[in-house]
Formats: sequence, C-alpha cells, structure tokens
Amino acid sequence: MAASKPPEGDSLVKRLAGPSTGKAGLAQDQSEINRIIAEASKGSKFYENEKRKDEELTARINRLLEKRDSVIKGADLARLEKAADQILIDMEQKRDLSQIIVHVDADAFYASVEVMDNPELKGKAFGVGGGVLTTASYEARKFGVRSAMPMHIAKKLYPELIVVRCRFSRYSEVSKALMTVLQRYDPTMHPAGFDEAYLNITKYCRDHEMEAEECVQVIRDEVHKETGLTISAGIAPNKMLAKICSDRNKPNGQFKLPFDRRAIVSFMKDLSVRKVPGIGRVNERVLEAIGVKTCGDIYTQRAVITLLDHELGLHGLLHAHLGISSNVVEPPIREARKSVGVERTFSAVGDSTKLMEILENIAESLEEDCEQTGWAGKTLTLKYKLHTYEVFTRARSLDRYIRSKDDLFSIGSELLRKELPLRLRLLGLRLTQLKDLRDKGEKGIKRFFKDAGDEPPRKRNRLNDEEDDFAASMMEDDIEEIPMDEEDARLNGGTPNASPNRQSKKVSPNSKGRPADQDEETSDSRQRLVCPICSTSLLTDNDGFNAHVDYCLSRGAIAELATLGSQDDVGPITSPKKPPALSKSRAGSNPFLLSKKAK
Repeated sequence: MAASKPPEGDSLVKRLAGPSTGKAGLAQDQSEINRIIAEASKGSKFYENEKRKDEELTARINRLLEKRDSVIKGADLARLEKAADQILIDMEQKRDLSQIIVHVDADAFYASVEVMDNPELKGKAFGVGGGVLTTASYEARKFGVRSAMPMHIAKKLYPELIVVRCRFSRYSEVSKALMTVLQRYDPTMHPAGFDEAYLNITKYCRDHEMEAEECVQVIRDEVHKETGLTISAGIAPNKMLAKICSDRNKPNGQFKLPFDRRAIVSFMKDLSVRKVPGIGRVNERVLEAIGVKTCGDIYTQRAVITLLDHELGLHGLLHAHLGISSNVVEPPIREARKSVGVERTFSAVGDSTKLMEILENIAESLEEDCEQTGWAGKTLTLKYKLHTYEVFTRARSLDRYIRSKDDLFSIGSELLRKELPLRLRLLGLRLTQLKDLRDKGEKGIKRFFKDAGDEPPRKRNRLNDEEDDFAASMMEDDIEEIPMDEEDARLNGGTPNASPNRQSKKVSPNSKGRPADQDEETSDSRQRLVCPICSTSLLTDNDGFNAHVDYCLSRGAIAELATLGSQDDVGPITSPKKPPALSKSRAGSNPFLLSKKAK
C-alpha cells in the first residue's frame, strides 16, 4: 500500500543538495553532483544542522506511518474512497476554463542582466552572488552549480567558476522595464518577484482577436526587444497550472496546456508532486512515505490521505490531483502586507561590537525601506541565527508606531544585548502590526463609492473558503532555511525564514537555563498583540508573545505570498507543546490547508 522511507543516508545526501535541484538546465542525473556536495559539507556546522533536521524528519515520518497503521485497522476504506470521490465531484463543479492565465519567468534573470552588460560572459560558466550564489548561468548549471549554493561548494563542483557580485539597483531597473512591457497586456497583472509575474490575457486576446499562444509569443518578443531578456511562459486556465507550465520549455520557450478537463487531469496524473507549487522537499518525502509520488497517486491513496487529513491536507491534495486552482490575477493589495524587514547573513561573528555595527546597518536599511514603502509598525522582532544554524527570535510590542533608525536600533540592540555573548551568522529586524502612512483616511462606507473604472470586473473563480488559491498559498509548513548572503537577503526584503524544525523548549547558549522561546523582558500588564506569523490576536505579555512567535516559527509558519513559487521546504518535525500563555493558536499543522486566517 505504501512505500517505505528511503535510507537515511540517501535522504541526507538529497537534503544537502539544496532546494534548487529542480532548476532548469541542470543535469538529469545529479547523483555524482550530490555526492560531491555531501562530501564537501562534512564536518561543517551546516552539515550537522542538516543531519539533525533529516533525523527529525525521519522520526516524524515514522510517527506518521505508525499513525497510519493504527487508524487504518478496521477502517472502511471503500467508504472513505467514496467520500473522497464526492469531494472530487464537488470540486469539479467549480472548475473554470474561461480565463487565459499566463505565468512568465525571466531566464536566469541576474545572470542574463550581467551578460547584457558584459558580453564577455556569454557562453561562460559563472555565478552571481557573494558567500552564497543567487543564480548561475546555464553553462554553470551543467556542472551542478545553482542558486542558494555556498560559494565553496560551487567551487568544488567547478573550480574555474567565474563569480560576479550582485548589483541589485541594476536588476531593479531591468525588472521595472520588464513589468512595464507586461502591463501593456494586463494592466492588473500580479508581479511575483523581480523576474516573474502572472497575467490574465483573456480580454487582450478577445479585443485583438488573437490566440493565446500567438499573444504570448508577441509578449516574449517584445520583452526581448525592449529589455534584452528572454522569458519563458506557461499558458493555462489557472495560476497553479500556468506556474508549472512555465518551467516546461525553459529556457526561452512557452508551453500551453489544453483548456480541457480531461487533458488537465491526464497532465497532472504523471506529474511529480514536487512540481506542485507549495510542495517542497520535506512534504515530498512525507508523501512518498505513504506512496504518493505523482499527482495520480493522490487519487490512489485518497482513503489513507483522508485518514491523515490533519497531517496532509486532503482538500489541497485533491485540488492538485485535479489541477484546479484560482484564476484571479490582480495586483498586490497594500492592506494585505503583514511586515517589513531586513536581514543580513555573514560569516560567523562573535565580537559584540561588530554585531552591534551590523545591527545598526540593518536598522538604517529598514528605515529606508519603511520610508520608500510608506509603512510603520508597532512590534519589532529581532531574528538571529547561531553559528550552528539554529534560529531564534525576540520581539517587543510598543504603544506607538516606529520606523526611524534610532528607534529600530535602540529597541533591537536592547533585545540583542540580553542574549550576548553569542556567535552569529545572521541578524535581522522586522516590523509588524503595520500602519499604512500613505493611507488617505478613506474608511468605512466611503471606500465603496470610489470610481471603479470602465472595465467590468473579471470573472472570479473562488474555491471554497479553505482552498482559495492553492497555488498562491506556498504552504507555510514547507519552507526551507537556506544560507543567504547579505545581498540575497536584502533583495528578498529581509524576509525571515522559519526556524527549521526547532524544538519549542530549546535552551539558547546564553540563557542560563531559560527556555529560548522566552524573553527576559516582562510586563506588569497584558496587552492585545498580533502575532506577525499567524496573525492571531493574543491577550498576553511580552513573554507570552515571544513564546507564541517561537511556537509559530517552530512549525514553519512564515510564507510571503509575494514570493510565490520561490520558496522551498522544511516542515515541522515535531509538534511543540502549546504555550500555556496563549488564548488562541493556529488550528492544526496541516501543510496543505490554506485557512481563512492565512488569506
């Protein structure tokens, strides 16, 4: 009925290979490359941390299999399959094939920009980045070199690798030119990063009497003519399918999935579950353990998945099996933003003065970001990563909104000083409980009388409350913490990664027995605070608030919708005991279920 877990050694080697093993241009058989990476990593703190996480994941899978074996005894599998079949029938009623959704993705974006500015790099194996690569040319990928790879590993794979430093101001300039072209075809397109976006070209094709493939070819030609970039594109009835299809003919190609229910289900049947946006390496391995390697296997194992719904998420997987997702494409809404942050990754530093200098620089960058984007916040979270790759957070909630460097550094340094001495390789600051300083003050019923323009709203295909936009959810339990150099972290807005699989009661090196999920700071009275991770409103003090934040992080609960498709996986390995200070918590640890709150 189910496949057993792979040997521990194999799973660790695969884990050490990194989250970007599915990048276009890589060799099909990467076993030798993965072996070299594993050998080069041995003895490092990174290796030990990955080994620990792999062991914890193995334990999690064993518990899941034990639970499966327990609940399956005496279960009426035929009845469970029939119930799942009825859910599938209900889902089919909501399939919408009326919209033409396109996902466009620039090919090796940073590397392409570097080649445009320095033609001597054309045809050569080079990487872009510092201590960690942000991308690699297709020539370098042939040797296994890829994004998110530490430089010393990349050099082991290809000693002659040329390294180019990141130039984010230049990438931003080219990105704006790319988005300008795309907006001509869909004014309400959704940028999904510097180099990718979703478009709904239904109206454009209708107005210009064009077929979808013809229109996308024109878009790609125009992008190349005006920006010098080549882009790949996927054409499908919804965002999840378009995202999958854009990777089909990379680089510099396009792929259109037939707008037919039978063709879509057939396309998904043999598709690896790893190709589904939101299913990363951890959940891939968990699903493989119960016999689910392809989306077709989801149907075969639907009874078992139903029994393990809480751990696996029946509805999300059934949507993946059918190839059903949201087809709503619209620009990001400012009100939906939850946080603004900056973080820096660096070689391990133990000098307190140097750490404070880094923190001051981060505070200055965060102030600049707040000024540029128009946000201020009431809760400041300090994130730090030890030289052992373990991640911790400390937070303080205020009675006023802040965004100045002085405030950010003053509060951040106070939080950090309580933890010193420490040897760190990452520091970050993040503001939550945001206030939009660009808000003109139109509240309540007035906002409903704004001029909506002449264009009628697009048909919206909303799935039920729990599964709306499965493709865009980038499931929170499936995020991977990877080493980033400071430019990479800066580019990503300082988005904090979840503390991978960390026990909720781990003791930090300088806590003197104090659990790491508690801050020394105390408060005489409780206050209403909002968790920056799960948006839960808590009536608690700063100790309870920090405990809750660490609890959320230990379950891998950070995911930014703006980075759809760019994250990978580390799900929760253990289920930490719920902190007693909480009045509410996230319901369940379902890695595939998008709750109303998460939306």
